[in-house]
This record gives sequence, structure tokens and C-alpha cells, in this order.
Amino acid sequence: MPKLKHDSQSEKYRWPQGARPCGSCVRLRISAPEGANCTLRLWTEKGEEKLPMRLRGYMDDAFLYEITLTLPEEPVILWYTFLVDADGEMLWYGNNPEGLGGEGQVSPHLPPSFQITVYDRAYTVPSWMHDGVMYQIFVDRFCDGGAPLLDKKPGLVTHASWDEKPNEYSNAPLGSNLGHDFFGGNLAGVIQKLPYLRKLGVTVLYLNPIFDAQSNHKYDTVDYFDIDPAFGTKDDLAELVRSAHKLGLRVLLDGVFNHCGYYWPPFQDVVRNGESSGYASWFFPQSFPVNEKLENYDCVGHYKWMPKINLADAGARDYFITVGKYWIRNFHIDGWRLDVADEAPTQFWEHFSDAIKKENPEALLLGEAWADAHRLLAPDRLDSAMNYLFRDAAADWLAKDRISPAELDHRLNRMLSLYPWETALRLYNPLDSHDTERFRWLCRDKRRHALAAALQMTFPGCPAVFYGDEVGLSGGNDPDCRLAMEWDEEKQNKELLALYRKLIGIRRESPSLLRGDFRACLCDDVSNVYAFRRTCGEDESLVVLNAGSEPVKTKIAAEGTWTPRISGRKPVSSESGGITVDLAPCSAEIYLKKAKGRK
Repeated sequence: MPKLKHDSQSEKYRWPQGARPCGSCVRLRISAPEGANCTLRLWTEKGEEKLPMRLRGYMDDAFLYEITLTLPEEPVILWYTFLVDADGEMLWYGNNPEGLGGEGQVSPHLPPSFQITVYDRAYTVPSWMHDGVMYQIFVDRFCDGGAPLLDKKPGLVTHASWDEKPNEYSNAPLGSNLGHDFFGGNLAGVIQKLPYLRKLGVTVLYLNPIFDAQSNHKYDTVDYFDIDPAFGTKDDLAELVRSAHKLGLRVLLDGVFNHCGYYWPPFQDVVRNGESSGYASWFFPQSFPVNEKLENYDCVGHYKWMPKINLADAGARDYFITVGKYWIRNFHIDGWRLDVADEAPTQFWEHFSDAIKKENPEALLLGEAWADAHRLLAPDRLDSAMNYLFRDAAADWLAKDRISPAELDHRLNRMLSLYPWETALRLYNPLDSHDTERFRWLCRDKRRHALAAALQMTFPGCPAVFYGDEVGLSGGNDPDCRLAMEWDEEKQNKELLALYRKLIGIRRESPSLLRGDFRACLCDDVSNVYAFRRTCGEDESLVVLNAGSEPVKTKIAAEGTWTPRISGRKPVSSESGGITVDLAPCSAEIYLKKAKGRK
């Protein structure tokens, strides 16, 4: 079989790398035998075309065939494969079976395609995201501010001790998965802890839903215009936002617009009045009458207490646009985290974004997405997305030992290639959340959690700390990932907390870690070491992560003098074109290059 090769993550075969703006050019190459006829197959949702490639020359023991594409003038996802006729044998060359990009595969049949994201040149995000470090708060479990629990909903259970474990859903009151057990965390508690959060170094607070609802998690909203009594009042929210802003912190609320609670008045109107209800088109009834026991309406998953909302309906769309504007205009929140954004029609987000940006052009719209979120991110849609692809890659390397440093680098670069660089720099990068196991719980060696934090704080994007990560809070899947925050300093992991503060501080002081490019410089699969460089002008950072069980002393190509920032050791200078890095087992170091003129 003729030897063919294309590597979508190599500048030799694809230049420039990554997502590209509309109307720009991309050069694609494939290596193939001399005399081969090579054709590029392009396709979009509108159709396909086949374009001949020309022989470029001989390089690195291979004949290279190339074509330069002028990309479409409108945003689109462009897919491509190669068709090669070598001595009468017709072969396809496309993406690898995992669809991860990089080096592909030869196939006698049409293989998976490589991807180029073509984006609008006008795409920007709020300027304050440039230096952002987020902190996610599950309000009921964060801090009891001393205010009485005012909520008296049926079946509500209050925990006698902050140290108790959350109830398993199978034992929840009413025999349902509603999460009716409360610890007493509230907005007053968040206000009390603002100095702690400022000292930690975070810049943005993301609150899980706070609107009136039956459950402790509040994803089953029954009133989008009021605060749940268990959490406080509108005055409490106003005070929280004012106090946060005084400290330089911004506040995001969680917008649950894809679904509602069973007892939301519009849905109850449908329950009572069936197809004659003025709200019937707001939902997805399968038949009438709509009934909880019949479960004859679309829900989120199989959760019958959270009916799905038809956001393509003009009435529903306008209602939630009104909700979004109300909290921006009256309480000066800084934006929305938007639940299950990838399940809603993109047209809804276009309308929603237009309305919110008119209220506040600097408001952030952050969408929940569990995979590639490129369709959500556009000038007239959302600004950023939750980047679980980062979390999955970090967990597979550091927590689950499923991949090597080389495989990690492959996945990280593929992920970055999906987005415009300015977008990649603003993606919300979590290690865990209220929907996943705690990263620390996943790690067999708890030192790996510290390594993951170092990767998170130095990788392109906006790092997102889930409350308690910084003090060693652990736990498996929901509800164990939602344990009450540990405020007893004697029980906190003080070493880990100090590391989080240091890492956040290093990040915020380093232009290269905030805005710099990204390039791996070491993938040592034998020692389990990964290192990368980030450069922004004269500011350069070198990040080295040793996930192995043995000390590592190795040389990395680098010029100049570099200062270790985590350990505080003496600066190291290059010798023979490189610096020698010396790391203990399961440890990380961030080296900052001393620029000319910098003291």
C-alpha cells in the first residue's frame, strides 16, 4: 500500500494552524508517491467539491502535494479528506477513528474528515475576561450566613450539622430525585466570604441557580423573577453584587432556560387546561392531558419534574429574553452561565445575545457544553463555553492514567484547533463541577490534584475552581460532589490552598500565561513528563509537569535566564542551548524568563 501522510497538527501539512477567520487562506499538504494524482475533497452542509492538488516538491524523504484554499466569507465548519490515485490504486486519507486530528489514516473507503472552523473576524469577548479566574459556588453548600432558613416547601429536610453528607437521591422525600435536603448556605454567606475569595485571587463568581425552586440545586425553577427564600432576598443579591464589585469581583448567575420546574405557572397552566392553554406551544407535550404520572411531555433526561421548554416559540423566547435583561438591568450582574446551552436552538441564542448586549455590551454569555461548542460561539451568539474537553484530557492523564503525555498533547492541540485563538483564551476550563466527580476524588495519588491545578492555571483559557477544590474537598458523583464547604481551618488542606493562591497569583502576573501562545516542548512518555512554552512579546513562561513516580532531571531547549516561580529556587541559565529542570515526583514548576531590562 502506498505511504500517505497528512498531519492536521503539523505546520508542514497545514498552515496556519487552528480555526481561521472568514476569507483567509489555508495551505494543505499530503505526502504521497511521485506521480500520484491527489485530490482534496471539501464539504459543508451545503454540499461538496473536489479540488486537484499540485506537486510541491520533495521534502524530508517525501513528495508533497499541496493546495491553498481561500476560506468562505461566512462562518462555517469545513470538512476535508484526500483522495489519492497511486499507480491505479484509489485510496482515501482522512482523520483517525477517534476524530482527534493530527496524523490520520489510509482507507479504501471514505474515512472520517479533518475539520477547519471558519469564524467571523468580528468575533470578540468581554474585555474583562482577559484576566479571568472563575469560582463556582453551589449556594446551599458554600456558607451559612446566619440568616434563618425561610423556605417551607413540602418535604424539605434541613441538616443538623454542616459536616453531614448530602442525602442520596434514592432516599429523597416524596420518593423523587428532587434533592430536598438543605444545609443552609445562602447569599448572606457568600457575602461574608467575599474577602476570602478576593484573597484566593479569583475574579469572577459563578453562582449555581438562585431563583425560587423546589430543590436544593434550583435547576427546577418555579419563579424566574424572584430569589429562593432559602437563599435570601433580592436585597441580598443586590448587596452581594455591590460588595463583589467593590472588591473587583464580577458575578454570573445561572440561567436555566432550556427547562423549568414542574410547578412553574406556565407549565401548570398546560396541566390544567391542556391544548387550550396559551402556553401549550411553550413545551413539548406528546398528548393531552399533560400529566406527571403519564410522563407524556419532553423533559431534561428522564427527570419528569423538569419539563423541557420550546425556545423556538416566540412567546417563550421573548419571556426568557425579558428574564435575562431584568437581572442585568436591575441588579447589575455581569452575565449569565447558560444551562444546557448546546440543546437550545442557536437562533434563540442570537436573539438572547442581541438583547443582553444592548443592555450591557460587556456582559458575559457562558454556555454549558460537554463537547465541541463551536456552533454556540459566534459574534451574535455566546462568548464562551464550559470546556469539559480540557477536564476530560486532564483527568485521563493525571487521574485515570489512561493516556501518555504525547496523547495529552495531541488532545489539547486538537481542542485548541476547534476555536479562534481569542475564543480559546476565554474558554471556561474546569477540573470538576456540580455535575462531575471531584478531580481529587478521581486521583489515586492526591499529589496529582496539585499537578492538575498547575496545568489548569497555566493552560490557555479561563481556569474555573469549583468551591472547595482549593482546600481539598473531595467526593464522587452527585450528590457527593456537592459536600458542604470546609471552613474549619484545621481540616482544610492548607498546603493545597497556599498552592492555589500562588498559582492564581503567578497566572495573573504573567502576560504569557494570560494571552500567550501555546507550544509543547517535551512529551516524555517514559518518565511521564509534559512541558510547554507560552510566549507573549518578551514575556515567556515554561511549564513542566512531572506526573511520574521518580524524580526527573532533564534538559529543555531554552535560551536566557529562567526563574522558578512555584518552588522559589534560584534562577537557572541556559547552557548549550537549554536549561536543566529538576523536579521531584508528582510535582510541577513554572519558569518565567527574565526579559531584558526586567529586574
